[in-house]
Amino acid sequence: MAQTITAAVAGGSVARAALAALPDVATRQGADTAPPLTPSTGLPYRPVLTVNGWSLPWRMKDGVKEFHLVAEPVVRELAPGMKAHLWGYNGQSPGPTIEVVEGDRVRLYVTNRLPEHTSIHWHGQRLPNGMDGVSGLTQPPIQPGQTFVYEFVARRAGTFMYHPHADEMAQIAMGMMGMWITHPRRRSAAIAEVERDFCFLLSAFDIDPGSYTPKIMTMLDFNLWAWNSRIFPGIDSFNVRQGDRVRLRVGNLTMTNHPIHIHGHEFEVTGTDGGAVPRSARWPEVTTDIAVGQMRQIEFIADEPGDWAVHCHKSHHTMNAMGHSVPTMIGVDHQGLAAKIGKLIPDYMVMGERGMADMTEMEMPLPDNTVPMMTGQGPFGSVEMGGMFSVLKVRPDQPHGDYRDPGWYRQPAGTSVRALAAAPAEAPARATSTQGAPAAIEFEVRKPNLNGHHGNHR
Repeated sequence: MAQTITAAVAGGSVARAALAALPDVATRQGADTAPPLTPSTGLPYRPVLTVNGWSLPWRMKDGVKEFHLVAEPVVRELAPGMKAHLWGYNGQSPGPTIEVVEGDRVRLYVTNRLPEHTSIHWHGQRLPNGMDGVSGLTQPPIQPGQTFVYEFVARRAGTFMYHPHADEMAQIAMGMMGMWITHPRRRSAAIAEVERDFCFLLSAFDIDPGSYTPKIMTMLDFNLWAWNSRIFPGIDSFNVRQGDRVRLRVGNLTMTNHPIHIHGHEFEVTGTDGGAVPRSARWPEVTTDIAVGQMRQIEFIADEPGDWAVHCHKSHHTMNAMGHSVPTMIGVDHQGLAAKIGKLIPDYMVMGERGMADMTEMEMPLPDNTVPMMTGQGPFGSVEMGGMFSVLKVRPDQPHGDYRDPGWYRQPAGTSVRALAAAPAEAPARATSTQGAPAAIEFEVRKPNLNGHHGNHR
């Protein structure tokens, strides 16, 4: 821990001797999905699974649940073959998920190992004003080397997140964020019991191929769209048992909205960062839009076996390392031109004259530390996706509580699309109109003249 460490509780100092008794700092480096953290102390609950992440351990002290977060530079593998130099918590971006129970008194020690000051805002929480984490407004900033402690009661069950409220443009763009789950203390008509409970945060980065650090000044033209700082094919699948009630908790800390779409199933939005949605206010959906700074909690019964796509429905958000100034060459025959250019540039490759799918078949060399724009292999070839994309794997034989990947789905005979053995012999006849030409229609247009009066025109 840094040599110069101070602490504050609601504006008061903590003696240095007390700092020696801080909770241990749990850290994690790998990008694989950790098993759910079953509570060993405190009230019981069914834990969440953080996709390509983990939940932060705690200790119980005098009836208070204590956590220790460390803000620090981290290296995050976005996908195999690409790493990013980010800022995060406890070794990762995003930071570990915090899980508590409604009514818990929570004490959170936050140590700053960044090169600048920071703070933490507990997004969506009801808490004392002095614990809200807005640097300069509700607290002094946490300077490098300092440790502050936040303490409040988790008053409301739901899906929340935490992130800095100091130099947000830089710190959130660098990956500083994490999930917060408050489980209900008792059964509620508005909060159903589920068999599978997943959570992840939406983030975006602008990292040039061959470089490692995001451009923090980018406002809209991001080239990497991520779930828990991972891009497809680096995002783990959602592995469930057929018949399970499944909950996905999603938070958005990018600079734009994301319509999240699930194939093969209908779902309901059952909660937001404002709390549970009353049953009377729910309706079936297959896509829900998640705006900037929002949380959405969606639930469905996984009753259709198979491998089902889950993705953002903005098509550019399911691609990796895009260039935004590439011209559209569809329909352009540049075969002769390509031959001439090839004499000057032997490695020249024609791209985009039939669309962009050819990009997935080219084995052209890539710059260091980048990934193909469209990648990922499925049982029938290239999936031609990147970015915010994963797979919901529903299996009748997936054991209860088992989150392991069951492999690809084997479609039963007679249920797969197939190619015709031969094309139709001739084109089908087109229907012709028997009504004749439509009669002339007279209409009137009214528009203002220069003097502000209306005129009639036929």
